[in-house]
Amino acid sequence: MSEYDDEPELSGYVPHGDRPLRSRAYMQVIRVVVVLGLIGLVVPGIVSAVGTASSTATRTCAIYTDYLAPQAVSFDIRFELLGQGEPGWKCYAIAFNGTETLLRSMGLIPGPAIIPSQPADNT
Repeated sequence: MSEYDDEPELSGYVPHGDRPLRSRAYMQVIRVVVVLGLIGLVVPGIVSAVGTASSTATRTCAIYTDYLAPQAVSFDIRFELLGQGEPGWKCYAIAFNGTETLLRSMGLIPGPAIIPSQPADNT
């Protein structure tokens, strides 16, 4: 009588003792492959998102500079975690003498410029 009589699917099973099924070197290789695979999936998405946000911020800042500071000679966009307002993309107008004025804080994901079509009523 075998110890596996109650479980016929285990008949003929011989435990391998304390030795693991896969070697330590094989497990290290698998871990490296998994980490490289995850990096290969995540990094292109981050690079694409940052590139899209940067180009959107540039276009939006150009529109804000033309509308809000027509006397400015240039503009500058920066991604700032600390500084005035909330963290995210900031649009600065640069005057002829080099002074910078914050025009808009565009947030973490910049969108299109929102320019009013009519002056606001001050009643």
